[in-house]
Amino acid sequence: MSPPRRVAVVGIGASGVAAARLALSRGDDCHVSDLRTDARAQTAARGLRALGADVDLGRHDLDRILHAQRVVVSPGIPPGAPVHLALADAGVPWVSEPQFALEFHPGPLIAVTGTNGKTTTVLLLAHLLRSAGIRATAAGNTGGGLAPAASDAVREADGDPRTLVLELSSFQLAGHGHVAPQVGVVTSLAPDHLDRYPSVEAYWADKARLFQAATPDSRWVLAADPNVEVLAGDAPGHRYRFHDRGPGGEAEGGDEALGSSHGHPVHAWVEGPRGGEAALVLATEGPGSPEVLVPTDELGLLGRHNWKNALAASLAARVHGAPLEGIRQGLRTFEPLPHRMEPVAREGGVLWVNDSKATNAAAARAALESVDGPVVLLLGGSDKGEDLSGLLDDLPPGRVRAVVCQGDAGPRILHGLRERSPEGVELVGEAGGFGSAVRRARSLARPGDLLLLSPACASFDAFENYEARGRRFAELAREARS
Repeated sequence: MSPPRRVAVVGIGASGVAAARLALSRGDDCHVSDLRTDARAQTAARGLRALGADVDLGRHDLDRILHAQRVVVSPGIPPGAPVHLALADAGVPWVSEPQFALEFHPGPLIAVTGTNGKTTTVLLLAHLLRSAGIRATAAGNTGGGLAPAASDAVREADGDPRTLVLELSSFQLAGHGHVAPQVGVVTSLAPDHLDRYPSVEAYWADKARLFQAATPDSRWVLAADPNVEVLAGDAPGHRYRFHDRGPGGEAEGGDEALGSSHGHPVHAWVEGPRGGEAALVLATEGPGSPEVLVPTDELGLLGRHNWKNALAASLAARVHGAPLEGIRQGLRTFEPLPHRMEPVAREGGVLWVNDSKATNAAAARAALESVDGPVVLLLGGSDKGEDLSGLLDDLPPGRVRAVVCQGDAGPRILHGLRERSPEGVELVGEAGGFGSAVRRARSLARPGDLLLLSPACASFDAFENYEARGRRFAELAREARS
């Protein structure tokens, strides 16, 4: 073990607490600070003090922070916060919590980023590796307690060189540390977090840090998307691409030949028409060596966009050395994740689906494209500044029957949709709160419809997080069924 260091952790949320626990477990002198003084912060502070940390609440002691040998900044601290500015002015480098954790991880790393699909891909990928006999742990920005923070996973592994499958948000890729995965995955790329970043380009620049430590031996599993190619730039390494395909085998977004997209070889795709005859196909030796993994109707995941997540996870598992039969077994046994196209009830012929994790337009659009409808859609929440007026553009006729707009962003969304939504879609605004909006949506649904919460907005106008919003939706579904 290396000599003790002075470690400063800025932020006492889940990632800050995890980083502090890891530092303390290694014998470091750990100082933790947060401007918050609420009950949750007080509870976290008591726990860390009991482990030997020095904790400041209600202030940041800049002198202690600037003179630490390692500064860890939680992702919840926005870039313009005074503590960030002080670090920049003093020229003091800082790292994110996962970057700190990876300093102590002795085993292989598979890092997953992207705008949407990260959590499903990470948890499915870890499951596929374990099904194939490869010891693996999922960790990172999964939320909802679905996996531990990176620092907790590394601390609990205690030097075990198992494969770490790590979800990384753009916030966690920021900082002066680096991530050097043996396999890196980009699930998708779309505008997001424009309430925090000054531009889409700034958001994507943090995502591109995944490639910062690339070597000729790196392996990259990439969505076959021109934006993702730009993100990867000229990073060295081997590239493996996955690509969803439209009904009847037509390539989504173009008419490229089977096994290619935008001039690049594709190594995983969906082949066949929509429905039970479609199958996931893998060709890691090149487009000329396809292997059918499983028919899509054998996946335990709802929605066509989850086929892409399954392809990304399968391709990453394969290039990491997992045998095909282990991947097949894992695909068949993986169960749906909460708040991600999660069926929560069937009542009066209406299927209630909780997709509360869809907190941006791209995620909501993916949900709408992945089901056959008709859909009664619940949109809205706290406003992230995205333009949702084109959300329903070019969907098949009858895909969306009605839209209920609610929350702080509801009036703006409703106004935008009225400007350009297709005829035959009933647009409703509901100002009476989330429960009223859900009940209004149920009143519009008919037998055979899908009542879909895919809000394209964050939840903070009415809920602590998207998980709380999804749980409330599920409660209302159960109440309607009783």
